[in-house]
Amino acid sequence: MVPRARGIQVEHQDADGHRQLTIFEDGLARLVAHEVDHLIGVLCKDRMRPGVQPIPMTEYQGVGQQWHYQ
Repeated sequence: MVPRARGIQVEHQDADGHRQLTIFEDGLARLVAHEVDHLIGVLCKDRMRPGVQPIPMTEYQGVGQQWHYQ
């Protein structure tokens, strides 16, 4: 329900303070983008298209299944 890019680049620092640039693709890009949103205070419902409502957990299907990208 949340549109996300299939690839993202994240600039970050390693444990020694050196800047790194990491590229994430497909499912991992989606996961990292979701977590970066949390760091800046954005919820997934904030990114949903207008008029789209979150799926109630009681109706959610697909838990434990892999995403398929084409």
